[in-house]
Amino acid sequence: MAAIPFASMLYAMFRGKYDYRVHRQTLYFDNLPEAFEGFKITQISDVHSGSFDNRAAVQRGIDLIKAQKADLFVFTGDLVNNVANEITPYIDMFSQIKAPYGQFSILGNHDYGDYIKWDSAKAKADNLQELKNQHQKLGYHLMLDKNVRISKDNQHIVLIGVQNWGRGFIQIGNLDNALNGVNPNDFKVLLSHDPTHWEEKVRYHKVPVQLTLSGHTHGAQFGVETAGFRWSPVQYRYLDWAGLVSQNNRYLYVNRGFGFLAFSGRLGIWPEITVITLKRKVA
Repeated sequence: MAAIPFASMLYAMFRGKYDYRVHRQTLYFDNLPEAFEGFKITQISDVHSGSFDNRAAVQRGIDLIKAQKADLFVFTGDLVNNVANEITPYIDMFSQIKAPYGQFSILGNHDYGDYIKWDSAKAKADNLQELKNQHQKLGYHLMLDKNVRISKDNQHIVLIGVQNWGRGFIQIGNLDNALNGVNPNDFKVLLSHDPTHWEEKVRYHKVPVQLTLSGHTHGAQFGVETAGFRWSPVQYRYLDWAGLVSQNNRYLYVNRGFGFLAFSGRLGIWPEITVITLKRKVA
């Protein structure tokens, strides 16, 4: 009996943390433009590149992302653990990810460098600027409280990206600024790293955001998920910690994370690549 948890932890540390799984969701909306029927979005989150220790395993994950052949690719924050140069050895790999309608990204709480001591405020600011430059090298359009139209066949949806806003974490994301110039009737997809932003702000906002994509929780990298039962210790901290939830025709999807942090492993909550297909709701 003692061998079972021991073997499980060994698997978590040597294989589980790179055991990438694709989670697929098809979502139906009343106001999705006809041109976007079947539009496919691939999302990853929480890369935490400073934790990687196996380039070949990471490449397998990149290849799996590429194999989804999505229309749009999005990354929802925490590219690094603390410093910008953690992603440098992997730029050649993550820059392989391309999508016809672009690659877009946001920052997560770890990206601001708040969890280590800096020699000066300037050094910290320079690190953040370097991280922003790294997004550009990756070919990702970094969205800091901004929005962009994704156009197809003379119709469009709006992609919105906010800086980090999380309960108990840095709160500088401004949804109102990010919505500037957006028609309230437009179909909107929001990138927001921390799901507590959706819980406290997005789902009640006067301007409806149909779909929010988040990450942050990692599902604690440990738990149980079966067809009829889900448990992770992270559920005692977060109301919405993995997968899909909805309220008032507004959806939130929480990605379980591509990488890992602190505990160098995953058991039961495997690293995730999310594929969301948008569909029009049939009357």
